[in-house]
Amino acid sequence: MNPSEKYWLTRLESCAKALTKNGFSAIVVDRIEDAANAAAEIIEKLAPRTIGYADSRTMHRSGILNVIRQDDRRTLIDGFDPSKERAENLLTRRQALLSDLFLTGANAVTEKGELVWLDMIGNRIAAVAFGPEHVLLFIGRNKLTPDLESARQRIKTLAAPMNALAHATFKTPCRTTARCHDCNSPDRICNGWLILEKCFPKERIAVILINEDLGY
Repeated sequence: MNPSEKYWLTRLESCAKALTKNGFSAIVVDRIEDAANAAAEIIEKLAPRTIGYADSRTMHRSGILNVIRQDDRRTLIDGFDPSKERAENLLTRRQALLSDLFLTGANAVTEKGELVWLDMIGNRIAAVAFGPEHVLLFIGRNKLTPDLESARQRIKTLAAPMNALAHATFKTPCRTTARCHDCNSPDRICNGWLILEKCFPKERIAVILINEDLGY
């Protein structure tokens, strides 16, 4: 293992301990392929009939969604189908709030074991906070921050502008400047925060920390 990987592994393992202390279930894996395998094991153990999903580039890239789609025992509730109209996708996202298991990522995780999100419409943070019986998160090492303030800064100055740039139809100032302007755009994607300091019920939320730079 090279020094860079060892450095991140040490920090991620410390973060996993902090998350566990805060009531989350947390493991560290080396690669995104390992995360997909670990997720498959968790899904097999939980045996959910319905699995909700909120847009996560890391989760999508892992291939776990295709595994679920091919499993006749599960129904994937995906409200981000590009072949469907926005109204239909929004309805599907509401249905995902009552799924047995919910899959997504996070915008930041602190070394103190806190999880942080910033959403446009709130379907992701609503499901993480309450609704689905279980939640499973994929988080790359680039999301790790020292504390809540640095987590907020990371999201506003990096994750949010990059996410806006990924959506060609959005018309926000950050798409032009790559900087947050705390705008009033109708397409503003920074509307609702969620900060989880503890997990209740204990281990309802499982976190897979990945020793790779993934997502925004």
